[in-house]
Amino acid sequence: MAKMAKFSFFSSSSPKYTPSSPSSFTSFPASPLNQTFTQSMVEETMEKAESVIRKWDPNTPSFTKIVSLFNHSRREAKEFIRCVRDLRRAMHFLVSEDSQSPKLALAQTLMQIAMARLEKEFFQILSSNRDRLDPESVSGQSSTSSNSEFEDFMGSDDDYDSDNELRKAGESITKVEKAAAVVMSDLKAIAESMISCGYGKECVKIYKRIRKSIVDEGLSLLGIEIYKGSRFHRTDSVTLEHMIKNWIKAAKIGIATLFRGEKLLCDHVFSASNSTRESCFYEIANEAATNLFKFPEFIAKEKKSHERIFPLMDLQAAISDLWQDIEMIFHFDAVAGVKSQALTTLQKLKVSIHNALTDFESTIQKDSTKALTTGGGVHKLTRSTMSFISSLSKYSGVLSEILADHPIPRDTRLLESYVRTPISEDEQQNHALSVHFAWLILVLLCKLDTKAEHYKDVSLSYLFLANNLQLIIETVRSTQLRDLLGDDWLTNHEDKLSAYAGNYEIAAWSNVFMSLPEEPTDLSPEEAKIYFRRFHTAFEEAYMKQSSRVVPDAKLRDELKVSIAKKLVPEYREFYRKYLPMLGQERNTEILVRFKPDNLENYISDLFHGTPIHASSSFSSSSSSSSWKSLGCVSG
Repeated sequence: MAKMAKFSFFSSSSPKYTPSSPSSFTSFPASPLNQTFTQSMVEETMEKAESVIRKWDPNTPSFTKIVSLFNHSRREAKEFIRCVRDLRRAMHFLVSEDSQSPKLALAQTLMQIAMARLEKEFFQILSSNRDRLDPESVSGQSSTSSNSEFEDFMGSDDDYDSDNELRKAGESITKVEKAAAVVMSDLKAIAESMISCGYGKECVKIYKRIRKSIVDEGLSLLGIEIYKGSRFHRTDSVTLEHMIKNWIKAAKIGIATLFRGEKLLCDHVFSASNSTRESCFYEIANEAATNLFKFPEFIAKEKKSHERIFPLMDLQAAISDLWQDIEMIFHFDAVAGVKSQALTTLQKLKVSIHNALTDFESTIQKDSTKALTTGGGVHKLTRSTMSFISSLSKYSGVLSEILADHPIPRDTRLLESYVRTPISEDEQQNHALSVHFAWLILVLLCKLDTKAEHYKDVSLSYLFLANNLQLIIETVRSTQLRDLLGDDWLTNHEDKLSAYAGNYEIAAWSNVFMSLPEEPTDLSPEEAKIYFRRFHTAFEEAYMKQSSRVVPDAKLRDELKVSIAKKLVPEYREFYRKYLPMLGQERNTEILVRFKPDNLENYISDLFHGTPIHASSSFSSSSSSSSWKSLGCVSG
């Protein structure tokens, strides 16, 4: 199994071991005997237990005082645990058969020595194996049964062989995970032995102290601190967004690795007692995990503009992604407060995001910018709004859930007529979001209609609307908005764009179109001269006026040029070909007929770049043709 780069939560220092005062024998839990004891068997058990236990008395001056039993000889460790088990059975027999027996006092003394040794071993194993009990290695054991051979310390009467135990763990886990499995097995064997003998309190106290320090240290290394709401009032937005990004990364590691690994370890070591493992995990993780989810709650409470919605949605998405792990890790009553804190945080984030959406709509409606866009170009409100909406569309999952829980009341029946009708379940979930985006764009279009009225030139109003609608359509077409709004929405607004472009042409160029004879007719030279003058005057006026207009989108710009040229150039070319020869006898013909058909095409090609032509400019020179002419739409 491939391993990720290990995240080290651990320092090199270990807490100092201080022996606990042993609990009295009277605290032993009653348990049924697995075999029928006799006096002779008690004596044999006592003799064997005294030999093994006194050898490892932590208070004797022998080498065993400084040597770890489990590190020195795993075979002797197994024998020690077995002797403690048999001694406990013998003591239960003596209590029931002869409570005044002197053997009972000896047995209690031996039990206290054994518990002192196991307490010391438990502390040493926890302290010296912090790296082997890191969350990642522990998490690797989650798929291994707690009853497997390599975990069951007392599962066989054969000689305890470490290498054989690791081999039985299987080739599917790594060397580090195998080592962790053995350490976990040792801790479980000691914990079960101490708890069964009435010394669970001492065992649990050591476990909580060491493992809580590891969890707290791990979260600290991840950048998680004790959060207080007052701090966020003084934090600037850049720093706050940086903190949010760090928190998301830390939360993913903290929940999926640190707390998950700690829960698995706790469940394994104290598998014999539900109440003990739940109590232990509560003491170790509850405070730290509750504090972890206070950060996004404080962020959600901060008053923000709609521009801060994206960090809020990132937090919402991160917690939602972790929710399955949160429910699995904090599923029992003692730590239900953590799940409750996370749920409260999610709800407050949803409310804040909902408020930001409402604020965004209000911002569009209340925009009071009175400055007109030069040349009828794209308004900054259009750019900022569509940029914001396209960014929102990347969070369709989060927003769909929020709008489902907190629908924004409005009459959207007109919008639903051209927003894609949902077919699949996923589309049904996104339908409210699709309608909401369509509504926001409609609010923008209504605001643009109001701004267009400020132009004194009608043609400029239509060009302004066409430019802005073109940007809106392109944004929808090139982003995830297309999937949300659908092709019907695009078709509807493309038709509207064509109408705006057509109205612009009529308002801006109708005088030029009407300056030539409507019906083919024979004109006298004098009448031809009048039409030439009328056309040239109308074209000059229109051209000088429209040369300052702007069309930023190349496709729309070329379409307008081609459409104007199609209506104008062929008719003028035919008029020019038919009536220019009549003026052959006229003096200064080049002044009377100032435009050749080819010159006309070049002038049109220079439109919509926002470069105004003044009356003093000469119309006699030919302009360079643009790419629109290559379409071949204006040839006579």
